[in-house]
Amino acid sequence: MNIKLINIGFGNIVSANRVIAIVSPESAPIKRIIQEARENGQLIDATYGRRTRAVIIVDSDHVILSAIQPETVANRIIDDNDEIAKDKDK
Repeated sequence: MNIKLINIGFGNIVSANRVIAIVSPESAPIKRIIQEARENGQLIDATYGRRTRAVIIVDSDHVILSAIQPETVANRIIDDNDEIAKDKDK
């Protein structure tokens, strides 16, 4: 099993294998998910005081807040998968 790590900003790294969803924080349902995670002690704030731009939901029901765009996080996961595929072709 390959462990893939993804940088979510400011040197914070998450296991890409455990990510279920990467979403924008603007909608009311996502705001409720963030609040419930905060109340249950399952919120990880990796924004370093900056504006939350991406909400990452992982398989352990933890919710991670990131200050980088959801598209950027997703592209980093996709780029890692492309590099792995290229290494297998060699």
